[in-house]
Amino acid sequence: MSNGPHAKLAELGHTLPEVVPPLASYVPAVQSGQHVYVSGQLPMVEGKLLATGKVGAGVSADQAKDLAQQCALNALAAIDSLVGLENVVKVVKLTGFVAASSGFTAIPGVINGASDLFGAVFGEAGRHARSAVGVAELPLDAPVEVEVVVEVS
Repeated sequence: MSNGPHAKLAELGHTLPEVVPPLASYVPAVQSGQHVYVSGQLPMVEGKLLATGKVGAGVSADQAKDLAQQCALNALAAIDSLVGLENVVKVVKLTGFVAASSGFTAIPGVINGASDLFGAVFGEAGRHARSAVGVAELPLDAPVEVEVVVEVS
């Protein structure tokens, strides 16, 4: 499996983090039929948010793009713990939320941090439908949140 998703992550310099424990009454991921639905993932590492605040006011677009990538890594960890990354057939849909300051409109570029990671890990199977949404607030004052749906074998 030298060309599988774990090997690709390693090539990219990433290791999967521990699954982020739920912050409320939900589970990190759920399988229904051939799809896994991953709950919204915040940019957390070892139980701590990497940043707080609004993108465009205190959090730069570049920093937020990196935070979106961490959200994607956390989503991959949730998928891996439930069904194994090697069983991902297709990344179907990614929804990204950006806590944006007034006037910040570069929301799609921020969410590219997650999209680009899925493309790098899964190749063509990582290309997905997507929504990128600016919001007033996110849980714990997180700047970014990402949720994903994948098809599995």
